[in-house]
Amino acid sequence: MINSKRLTRMLAGSVAVSALLLSACSGGNEEPAGNASANDTNQPKEKIELKFAFWGDTIEKKTVTDALKAFEEKFGIKVEPMHIPSDYLTKITTMVAGNVAPDVGYLNSGSAMSWAEEGKILDLNPLIEADPDFRKEDYLDQIWYEWAPDKTLGMSTAVEGYGLMYNKDMLQAAGVELPPTEADKAWDWDTFVEYAKKLTLDNEGRNALDPNFNPDKIKQFGFQYDPYNMMAAVVSNGGNYLTPDGKGFGLAEPEAVEAIQKLADLMYLHHVSPTPLQTKSLPDMALQTKKVAMTVSGNWALQAFAEQEFNLGVGVLPKLKESNTLLDGAPTVIFSSTKHPKEAWMLYKWMADPDSVLPLIAGGLWMPLKKEWYTNPELINKWAAGNKAHPEGYTEAFMKQTLENGIRTPGFEVKNFSKINALVSPALDKVWTGKETAEQALKGVEPKVQPLIQGYYGK
Repeated sequence: MINSKRLTRMLAGSVAVSALLLSACSGGNEEPAGNASANDTNQPKEKIELKFAFWGDTIEKKTVTDALKAFEEKFGIKVEPMHIPSDYLTKITTMVAGNVAPDVGYLNSGSAMSWAEEGKILDLNPLIEADPDFRKEDYLDQIWYEWAPDKTLGMSTAVEGYGLMYNKDMLQAAGVELPPTEADKAWDWDTFVEYAKKLTLDNEGRNALDPNFNPDKIKQFGFQYDPYNMMAAVVSNGGNYLTPDGKGFGLAEPEAVEAIQKLADLMYLHHVSPTPLQTKSLPDMALQTKKVAMTVSGNWALQAFAEQEFNLGVGVLPKLKESNTLLDGAPTVIFSSTKHPKEAWMLYKWMADPDSVLPLIAGGLWMPLKKEWYTNPELINKWAAGNKAHPEGYTEAFMKQTLENGIRTPGFEVKNFSKINALVSPALDKVWTGKETAEQALKGVEPKVQPLIQGYYGK
């Protein structure tokens, strides 16, 4: 789903949930707030109104708005959709400062964690514990944001697993083996680089394996990579953002440095992936127009690819030591300033139910939060089968990989992440632009990062 770094480039339905949700949140026999009981006709009740803030494209706006409308019709609680397509964090920050925050809404991970520590975000644990019909274990383990061992601010708005996506016709024409969809068969790094070279062509049609290949005149890249996705490679190589004890800068350790340098080498040594400057000249539909043969992206990209006319294939990521996938997804939270926490929790559960936002899941933008939607064939068929957004191999390359080998982005667990990353990102930019090696950049910034390290959340 959404990370703050990607708010501006995210690509951006409703079914009634069980009546048990109502009984769980209203004390069993009570009417939900907003509905007048037949015995209380002379006692007017407060009319409950909630506000739900979110970002996203027109498709996401429509689906979320429809889901909120369905909730309103089901429970008689009015919900005002607050769609904020740009400058989301700035506007929400202003609302929070002015004590006019929404009741429920999306939030980027860094702000959510720090705001929870400051008391601006509601701890959901008391609501979960008081709700006999909500089982935390029904949801994926990796989606929970916890800022202390007994403090939970919420779940990811959606799951966003990463994988290899490619133009199947291009690989077949070049005689390249199609990427595996199973983790135990994932390409090792050398195999991946060899295939990427075979798929990279200069203006004379020579691939990057040819000694006469001209890296200054590339007309087709074998691979396109967004450096934001680097943590999958780092963890695959045995590294991490921080050291295991949470006291050191993990990206400056040998395993992480090696992985990051290998990613940079795809651009400047092997010439199979476009540099940031070259990327600017590529069309948005680079796979469809055969300017790029393979790319790495999150699940959300499938929504756009489904609207393009080309033979899309998917596979697991190439590995360094261990096969994995990166799991992303900014949280939805309940703001502590809400005057109606019980009704806000009802709305929160409604929006976390895959049935409520099914068009976004079946359309490829999101992956569901509930475990059974990955294991129950009947539920899988509702979203991940028989549609263009989920091509052959998706259930293994994305669904199974997410369940078995999903590793979370640092925003889920690294304390003070926003401030640390404000130093790390410019250092890494020197690597991605070829100005410094990974070791030079990361060792160079380490003395500035070290004083900011505060460990892991929830540990």
